Amino acid sequence: MADLRSDTVTRPTPAMREVMATAAVGDDVFGDDPTVNALENHVAALFGHEAALFAPSGTMANQIALQLVVAPGGELLAGADAHVVTYELGAAAAYGGISTRTWSPDGAALDVDRIAGMIRPAGYPSVPTAAIAVEQTHNLGGGGVVSLSVLRDLRAVADAHRIALHCDGARIWHAHVADGVPLAEYGALFDTLSVCLSKGLGAPVGSLIIGSRDRITRARVIRKRMGGGMRQVGILAAAGRYALDHHIERLAQDHERAHRIAEALAPYGVVDPDRVRTNLVPLDLSKSVLDAPTLAAEAAKRDVFIAAMLPRTARLVTHLDLDDDGVDHAISVLRGLLS
Repeated sequence: MADLRSDTVTRPTPAMREVMATAAVGDDVFGDDPTVNALENHVAALFGHEAALFAPSGTMANQIALQLVVAPGGELLAGADAHVVTYELGAAAAYGGISTRTWSPDGAALDVDRIAGMIRPAGYPSVPTAAIAVEQTHNLGGGGVVSLSVLRDLRAVADAHRIALHCDGARIWHAHVADGVPLAEYGALFDTLSVCLSKGLGAPVGSLIIGSRDRITRARVIRKRMGGGMRQVGILAAAGRYALDHHIERLAQDHERAHRIAEALAPYGVVDPDRVRTNLVPLDLSKSVLDAPTLAAEAAKRDVFIAAMLPRTARLVTHLDLDDDGVDHAISVLRGLLS
């Protein structure tokens, strides 16, 4: 079997389970769980920020971060294919009262001038722009990496307009490994970040919100309001810390395997290997006789599991639990179906 639906399907390794079982714990709502406190301090330091807060999911982490930088009735700018717009079920509006305006989908290839031109100043009757959100790496953009130079230009735009910049960094670890950019260098460009421990790194659950000490103090209140206050969460935090210590550098192996899949399927006209830079392989089925749901269903009959993201777009994701034999099996099955 080869499960390439997502890098969230991984299971904790035996060593990760061991640290979970032996973790020192307390009551995190009271702030006295030593393991989660240590994880939060460690992640904040990695990105050069003052503080961080553990949350049970990436969606909650993103939505808390957005509420920190956009007041109710304020406007967030993001890509039309951004996770915070596409896959978080309208949470920005439902929970934060945030108005969202989007630029046309372009994945990781951001046009800074176009984004700058969308910013609305304060003043009746328009909704003032309060923040810009970017995704690193970009999910629907095929795991694309937003370049450091583009992010620096976008930071300059945000500063010039006195608005905030948020990073949905669910897979920022992959960008770090792919481009060699230090995490602290990414952190310096953003007012808030969310980072995920269960995508690629192999932890069973958990994300963190990163920002200034004042913002994270507010974030703790918002997390409680959203039902995210947990108790002996050190059991989960221990898995996250193990993942950070042991599973970041190995992401290069996932990138290599993803590129090998892309190279193997390139002759069928469904993927450009040069655009596969991390662990996501998007398949463009616009010219194929198979649509994405059909390809996924037929592959599943042969023990290869992939995600149908859009009617004509499928996605394959390499990860910790997918070895070379699994990659070979997936390539063989997909070649047969695409032929």
